[in-house]
Amino acid sequence: MKHPLALLVALLANLACTSTRVVDPHVWRATPGQAAESIPGPLKNFGSFDSFSDALKAACPLILSKPNASVGHLLEQNPELALRVSTEYCAWLYYTPEHKYELSMLTDQEEPGDALHGAASCLLPPNVDDPRYTPTSIQYIFLLHNHPFAMEPSERDIHLATAMANAHGLVAQAGNRKVPLAVVAFFSSSRDAQHATCDGFYQYIPATSELLKWHNTENTWRKEKLGEVKWISPTRFIIMRE
Repeated sequence: MKHPLALLVALLANLACTSTRVVDPHVWRATPGQAAESIPGPLKNFGSFDSFSDALKAACPLILSKPNASVGHLLEQNPELALRVSTEYCAWLYYTPEHKYELSMLTDQEEPGDALHGAASCLLPPNVDDPRYTPTSIQYIFLLHNHPFAMEPSERDIHLATAMANAHGLVAQAGNRKVPLAVVAFFSSSRDAQHATCDGFYQYIPATSELLKWHNTENTWRKEKLGEVKWISPTRFIIMRE
């Protein structure tokens, strides 16, 4: 029979290892075991916006403010911890029949199995459920997410953007303008654990094959073309660098 003190220590250890997710009104999660086809929208008290550029500038600091959305400050101190706690949040930026850009709720649900391999990912449903509009009246603009390590779009990002473009169209009709669907990955270069700055984002545009990096310096945005994605088969590609 175990000593009472040993039992107490074991109980406390178990409690310490039990993680509980704080309820965040911005974050939505599907029922465990459910393969969600849509994510709720719009995000309350966020929009709406007259331009997608204004929506992006507002979404960037919002997403990067979430817990462990940027872990650059941990890389030098504890790389293993940085890998373990890094979290991706994702959402749809979409265009409505009222000629406004809206953000869906965020989700932080990972791809199955990624947590076991120390990889950060975010499983974004393919559709938005905005009860104000019929599903076919919504135009899908950008798949938004963060990159905790400020890295370029991953192979998964590029494949996901391509799949979503196949589902929703390469180009959205947003009022009088056409906007190509793209995947956007916000990043922060800050080493301040409490104040992640919006330092820019990466963007891959399936319609043009462009891979871009947008730099934000004191609210002045500059575009850098990194290269183009060249598909060498239906499932394989290479990046042609500038």
